[in-house]
Amino acid sequence: VQLQASGGGLVHTGGSLRLSCSVSGLPFSSSVMGWFRQAPGKEREFVAAINWSGGMTHYADSMMGRFTISRDNSKKTVYLQMDDLNAEDTAVYYCAASVGGGIYYPQSKYNAWGQGTLVTVSS
Repeated sequence: VQLQASGGGLVHTGGSLRLSCSVSGLPFSSSVMGWFRQAPGKEREFVAAINWSGGMTHYADSMMGRFTISRDNSKKTVYLQMDDLNAEDTAVYYCAASVGGGIYYPQSKYNAWGQGTLVTVSS
């Protein structure tokens, strides 16, 4: 099982980034996919999740309206479009898979995790 996150980098306040996570070794089209993040000195937190078809999504309150999660099952890839970024969004972003799970599942129900990609937002 491999989840490869990419797309992180340095961006100025108000800017945008698009993260990608390519998946192999698990039944992607029947997995809920999620994005999580961990800021320096803080615990890892939920960002967004998407169901197997892409028809249902769930966001953390602070990301609602700024972040968009999507997926392409033909490419076994999940995306996170992040707009209007601010310094509080600086973190390592992780993608994760919950095989047969639900979009409201806690972190503990995610079966596989990627290595993370660093997003730094500077003013």
